[in-house]
Parts: sequence; structure tokens; C-alpha cells
Amino acid sequence: MNVAGRPTRTLWLSADGGAVEIIDQTRLPHAFATVRLTSLDDAAHAIRAMLVRGAPLIGATAAWGLWLALRADATDAGLAHAHATLLATRPTAVNLRWALDRVRAEVQLLPVPARADAARQLAVTICNEDVALNRGIAAAGLPLLQAIAARKPPGARVNVLTHCNAGWLATVDIGTATAPIYAAHDAGIPVHVWVDETRPRNQGASLTAWELLNHSVPHTVIADNAGGHLMQHGQVDIVIVGTDRTTATGDVCNKIGTYLKALAAHDNGVPFYVAAPSPSIDWTLRDGLREIPIEERAAREVTHLTGRLGDGTVATIALLPEGSPAANPAFDVTPARLVTGLITERGICSATATGLRGLFPEF
Repeated sequence: MNVAGRPTRTLWLSADGGAVEIIDQTRLPHAFATVRLTSLDDAAHAIRAMLVRGAPLIGATAAWGLWLALRADATDAGLAHAHATLLATRPTAVNLRWALDRVRAEVQLLPVPARADAARQLAVTICNEDVALNRGIAAAGLPLLQAIAARKPPGARVNVLTHCNAGWLATVDIGTATAPIYAAHDAGIPVHVWVDETRPRNQGASLTAWELLNHSVPHTVIADNAGGHLMQHGQVDIVIVGTDRTTATGDVCNKIGTYLKALAAHDNGVPFYVAAPSPSIDWTLRDGLREIPIEERAAREVTHLTGRLGDGTVATIALLPEGSPAANPAFDVTPARLVTGLITERGICSATATGLRGLFPEF
């Protein structure tokens, strides 16, 4: 996607071939900065501290992290240590485990001297596959927005509500929930996006709004609690969100607050779709509420807020009375019954075991 008019991915192999470079998403939207990763510890920190975030991008970064680790120690012990270190960085997104297991399964069969190069090639493949998956989601989801536009008067805008950031900043490129939006915008459909701010880390206000702005997609940032009101007044045509883990039965785990949007959409007859690339589907789980681990992040993300002051400096301020405790569950689970459909790279299906198996019979 575009950054100041320049096509950009979220991570890439450095020009000298000796490192991986990433966009430091903790600096957005107030500064665009890149960070160079040269070791296992660098990659683990980038994932844990959310310099990179979003399930697909976490998986891609982890794959590169194994390459960085194997350059230093490609023995069985080194591979096991790197795998365990990276797997421990974030508990909820299944793409992390998927990417690590995929790289480990392939490289552990090779002689030790060949492992690092094989891991590098596989990391490149995983990144390119992610882009292709997201293009598939764009193609599958675009007809939904075209159909809405066709029912409206000519030129009337198609209002999409999204939550958190499931854009290209959450992937290698294009995004998941935003993929149909970008496709519609580029096709000339007058799409407009309601962007939930997504407290407490404000990924909507800081990231989704920033990338939509850079790609010239009309949008409006709203408080997280405003979505239901807009749906009641007919100002939302469709909700499209991403997913960090989807069970084999269609339960969806996504950023905290997604469940509330699904409830509001259900109550108001607004279609609620989830963009779910196949690596985010956990075929081993059937009950999202009981089986998906929910990450509990630091209370400071709730108690403090970082923003730009009037003089242009960036500062962190306290929001709560001193001494008030805070809880910070990072994700919630939306039951399959509230999901209108899953948008995958192979098409759209119902959020059911039968629907998913129809698109992915090999699982």
C-alpha cells in the first residue's frame, strides 16, 4: 500500500541482505520510523512490544526471526530455543504458531549448514503468500460492497465500519478486513469507513486512520461506543473486521470490543463479516469461549495515553486517578451465531464447521 504515495510493505529484507527491516508501529501516526532486526532477541522484542502486530504480520515476523536465530545457531538445540522464544511472545494469534511450526518442520530435516538459507527462503515465501491471500480476500469481499452500492442511489456512499486495525499494517501488505475496502475504493465505489478508535491501544485511530489517509480512502474516526448508535440510524451498511484466531466451528477471536459490535450489528440487521485468511483458522479448536487463550496486557495501556501536544511534541499522560487499578484483556470472542460470513481467500462461507470445510476440505 502507499505511504506518502510510495508503495510500501510492513517488513522487508534489508538492502544489504543482513537484516530484516520493519515499520515501528508504536511510533505511528505521529512519526514514520523503521527498525532493523538482526537477531532472535530483536525479532522477539518487536513482536512482544508490538512494533509489529496483527496476526498475519506476527507470523511473518516470527518466520524471519527463525532465520535470524539460525544464522547464529542452527543446531537442533538452537532451533528449539528460537521456536520456544518466539512462540512465547504473544499467546492469542494462531498465525504465530502456524508460521513457526511450518519453518521448523521444513528446516529440521536439513543438514545444519543448510538450515539458515532454507529458513530465509521460507520466510520470503510466507510473506509473498500472505500478500496473495489478502488479494484473494479482496476479490472475495469486493462483490459485497458492489452489491450494496448497486442498491443505493448513484454516488451514495457505502458505509463500512471496522474495528481495530486489520489493514496492511496488520499484514505484509493489503490487509484482511481492509482488502475489500481498498479494492472497492480503487474500483471507484464511493466507500466510506467508520474507524473505531479501539481503546486502549488505539489501533483504529492511530493505524487504520493513518493508512486509509495515505491511500486516500474517505473515513471518519469514531469513539468505540458510537458504532451501535450509527447502526440504529442506518449509517452503517456493513461491518468487516479481522481475526486473530477463528475456530473450526466459526467462533472468532479479535481485538477487544469486536463482540460488542457484533451484538449491535445483530440487533440492527447489519451484516457482520470477518476477513479470515486460512492461516488464522485454528482447526484444532471448536469452542472459542473456552479454548482460545486471551492475552491480558499491561494495565498501563489503559491508565495512560500517548499523543501529540499542541507544540508538536509527543507525550504520555495519565488518565485515571492515581491508585485506581485497571484490567486489560486484549481480545474477546464473537460466537459464530453472530457472524454473517467469513471472507477467506477461497471465497465467503458461513461461520460453521460445514461452511469452513466446504472451502477447506483438506483440513
